[in-house]
Amino acid sequence: MTGSQTYRLPDGRWQKAEIVFWLLPIVVYFVASDYLLLASQIFIVGLFALSLDLILGYAGIVSLGHAAFFGVGAYTAGLLASHGWGEPLSGLLLGGIVAALVGWVASFMVVRGRDLTQLMVTLGIGLMLFEAANKAAFITGGVDGLSGMAMDKVLGIFEFDLYGKVAYWYSLAVLFVVFLVVRRTVYSPFGLGLRGLHYGPKRMPAIGASVYRRQVVVFTVGAGVAGIAGALLAQTTQFVGLDSLSFHRSAELMIMLVLGGTGRLYGGLVGAAIFMVAQNYLADLNPVYWQFWIGLLLVLVVMFAHGGVLGGLAALRQRRTKEATK
Repeated sequence: MTGSQTYRLPDGRWQKAEIVFWLLPIVVYFVASDYLLLASQIFIVGLFALSLDLILGYAGIVSLGHAAFFGVGAYTAGLLASHGWGEPLSGLLLGGIVAALVGWVASFMVVRGRDLTQLMVTLGIGLMLFEAANKAAFITGGVDGLSGMAMDKVLGIFEFDLYGKVAYWYSLAVLFVVFLVVRRTVYSPFGLGLRGLHYGPKRMPAIGASVYRRQVVVFTVGAGVAGIAGALLAQTTQFVGLDSLSFHRSAELMIMLVLGGTGRLYGGLVGAAIFMVAQNYLADLNPVYWQFWIGLLLVLVVMFAHGGVLGGLAALRQRRTKEATK
């Protein structure tokens, strides 16, 4: 039929561009060794953005308080390390578990509403946890932050160094492993159901799918991934501040997703890299007014690249394919 379009379900096969994407950090390590600390921060923030993309880009659950789970994971790992439990992998796992439990409890309030209700509930949860951490200064350190963390060697072999080499590979390894799990989830029948929640939530019950249950599950998983990212930040920097729970961090996370593109797996990673590199470069040029240029970049992406940078590239590739077939 003329003008018809065939839609295929994603098969989960690795594309060449994906392989190149994951080979780039190896090149960065040897070519830009002076920026390993910045690169490790990009990996961590990218993992954090991936957690929000899972609930926003795939399940359609909007959140302005996702930093709450990031902070919970960070404080969990930080408190463990400051009280003598400095084993990285177990601290990372416990940070994710505690954040997932908090997310599971919060999910029963969040998924009951839509859009504006979800925004306000998640924002409220984030603000409450921020003030609770601020009030409990005898535990969290309050505005001074939680310090005095002593981290053990990764796998009992690799010790965190001042140059950030171990933190670089450790952060990259955690990001890649969690990404594999999220990727497998997205391409599973459960992941296809998440897409159904996003694009047709009213039609899902007609095929016997529980919208409420799936939203609870994905919100819990997203919170757990955010907790892992927070724990990773605490371990690599050996410091946890109140800003890990702040609204400002949640807002920046949303900007990263808009820049990269939601619902694309790599959107959060690309958006985090663009934002962090631009922030680092612009802040060096002008420490006071760098946010103006970030705002301008955000406006340009929203206006001229529907679906973020990755969405714009996909549209450009599709346009060229159509022109080539004419």
